[in-house]
Amino acid sequence: MAALISTGPGGDVCRPSPDQLLRLRAELDLGPAAHGWVEDQRWTLARVATLIGRLFHISYTPRGVSYLLHRIGYTPQVPKHRAVQRDEPAIAAWRATTWAKIRG
Repeated sequence: MAALISTGPGGDVCRPSPDQLLRLRAELDLGPAAHGWVEDQRWTLARVATLIGRLFHISYTPRGVSYLLHRIGYTPQVPKHRAVQRDEPAIAAWRATTWAKIRG
């Protein structure tokens, strides 16, 4: 009976070369506007996939882009949506008094 020997982790190897990954980081640092997305300043997985396709002629799914970005050190960032009428001093006072009483 033959022993099962691991061939290492599954999945494809990283298709962009290390030099391409450095270039991708540099292009991402320029921001979306530098690549034609001027309506907002957010990188989405779809936009990064399009950028990778334009730069390196490699096709990635949004999930694959997520894995790739994580591998090179990027993390998801979600902008904070705050109301314009937000009153920070009133919130701080409420937390210090009312919330402290509720929590005990």
